[in-house]
Amino acid sequence: MPLPAHVPLVVSTRGDTPENVHFGSIAVVDRTGRVLHAVGDPQALTFARSTLKPFQALPLLIDDGPAALGLEPREVALLASSHSGEPVHIAAVDAILAKSKNHWRRMKCGCHVPYMYEALGRTPPPNQNFDPRYHNCSGKHAGFLAYCQLHGLPTETYCDPDHPLQQRIRSEVGALLGLEPASIPVGIDGCSAPNLALPLAGLARLWAMLAAGGASPEVAPVLEQLREVMNAHPEMVSGTGRSDLYFAKAGAGDWLAKAGADGVQVLGIRSRGIGIAVKISDGNSPARFVAAFHALRALGLAAADDPELSRYASVPVVNVAGLTTGHFRPVFTLPA
Repeated sequence: MPLPAHVPLVVSTRGDTPENVHFGSIAVVDRTGRVLHAVGDPQALTFARSTLKPFQALPLLIDDGPAALGLEPREVALLASSHSGEPVHIAAVDAILAKSKNHWRRMKCGCHVPYMYEALGRTPPPNQNFDPRYHNCSGKHAGFLAYCQLHGLPTETYCDPDHPLQQRIRSEVGALLGLEPASIPVGIDGCSAPNLALPLAGLARLWAMLAAGGASPEVAPVLEQLREVMNAHPEMVSGTGRSDLYFAKAGAGDWLAKAGADGVQVLGIRSRGIGIAVKISDGNSPARFVAAFHALRALGLAAADDPELSRYASVPVVNVAGLTTGHFRPVFTLPA
């Protein structure tokens, strides 16, 4: 198995001395798949993780599921989310499940402490129990169950890679990228659903098409619908104090943004017709945000003092006593 040819993108320092080097790659791609700019290995095989979510919703949307079930725009946006488990998110999960005659006990994602506590610097209430609705991927799973109900498919095995829904997702993604579905590697994500490994440039192209069009006549209107609801309801795609909400606000309707686990970050820029995909090989979260921000700066899309994004220009390293001991800083140049 060939290893990706990643390069240093970001360093974290202790004082002014580099301590850790975070390798990775960046691909900037247009809607046709042409690589416009790259650092490292733009063809590095990369599990899309949560950045795949809008495309995992495609079967339900192509088959007019939102209209058949009476889903509201904010509920459609939640299908593509890694939400924070705030009350507005749980209400939307409940609505999707109720309209598709499902129950949260059918969801296979498991549960974790909602992201809102970390994002807002709060401690969960004592003795609080969280069920799968609070998992950041529960919107996606509620959509999976809705698709199964719509088509009379088994719900018990909906996370099986051989389930008709998961095969359909792989087929739709393959068609968008001109890849044979069987050639796309499959792995199981943290939420137990199948995930796809794509060339980093292919992942960027998906987001270029989501933001700016260029898909087939059948799929293009669906991607446009997704773009519109994600732009109209960015708080449903992530949550208060979360990076994707900051990116969405900074883009003012022109950008779509989505973080994925283990150092993945993507953006789609409608006005430029491009997608940007970042992968940090060791999965470091601050490093991916620093890399994404400086890629935007190199492309002339963000300013150093941007009110929403300047927090990612140089992310501090803070110890448990609250002292700043170093910073995450970029060490790459995005070639023309």
